[in-house]
Amino acid sequence: MELGLLTDSVRDSSLSDALNLAVEIGATGIEIAAGSQSPATHLSIDALLGDRRQLDAFRGALDSRGLHLSALNCSSWPLHPVVGTRDAGLIRRTLDLAERLGVRKIVTMSGCPGDGDGGTTINWVWSNWPADGVALLERQWDQAIPFWLEMSRRAMEHGVDKIAFELHPLNLVYNVPTLRRMREAVGPIIGANLDPSHLFWQQMDPLAVIRTLGSAIYHVHMKDTQLEPTRVAIAGVLDQGGPGGHAERAWNFRTVGLGHDQSFWSAFIAELRSAAYDGVLSIENEDPFDGAEEGVRNAAAFIRPLLLTESAADDQVAPGTGEARR
Repeated sequence: MELGLLTDSVRDSSLSDALNLAVEIGATGIEIAAGSQSPATHLSIDALLGDRRQLDAFRGALDSRGLHLSALNCSSWPLHPVVGTRDAGLIRRTLDLAERLGVRKIVTMSGCPGDGDGGTTINWVWSNWPADGVALLERQWDQAIPFWLEMSRRAMEHGVDKIAFELHPLNLVYNVPTLRRMREAVGPIIGANLDPSHLFWQQMDPLAVIRTLGSAIYHVHMKDTQLEPTRVAIAGVLDQGGPGGHAERAWNFRTVGLGHDQSFWSAFIAELRSAAYDGVLSIENEDPFDGAEEGVRNAAAFIRPLLLTESAADDQVAPGTGEARR
């Protein structure tokens, strides 16, 4: 595994400054957002697809620093009744750019439709009641599966063999059962972007998720969540927050290590190794209390020793065999 950085974590920085920061913190794999939910601060798809010189300069900015693109991120609302057409187009153009750049993985979200013709926003059905809600959910899946079958065919035509869905509430795919359903319908090109921050507040166990998904984990975001017990006690994890903003929420995203301690994150990395995950651990900073660059630096300082510890453990010689455990 290698340390990485989602440059949207420092969206107010220039591309050059974001890449320099990646080098300073010891990251080697760079994930860059292409638009929609994460603004395209550090690349312009139209410019890179339309101008070979800009494409070469973009490549050179990474190569000159010893960095590589681990993924293009186009987290969006492709099934949204209003902006879905726009965001589906963004995913298609991201695949075009991935081919130009030789990137074989995109990170995105499954999306969620509305409640039928004339809908103006998504309608996320999470319960098995009432019956008309369940019927709506099945119609939504009937809409989503053909879309992702078509998008997966397009991805493979462009040399992209991994589409990593962030397990994110408000999308059809948000946990293990829903990811499995999409994989069964579309195929193994669909996998998980494992972001434990969304699992924490849903009261899921990221370690159990890793053990269950195994090789279906295609990407990892390093982001923490801190629950506030006194607020959870009266508002629950579906809290919409109070007038005081983040200070009054039942949970908030935090820099890695501020929501869960070293023992958890050591176990997290160990489970990923057991699952044979050898990709990037991409720092995503959305901590409302930490500054953007400060949060990235703190996350990297926390993660690097854990990676070194696990790497050293892998290199140890198994007793009585004389062979390294790899």
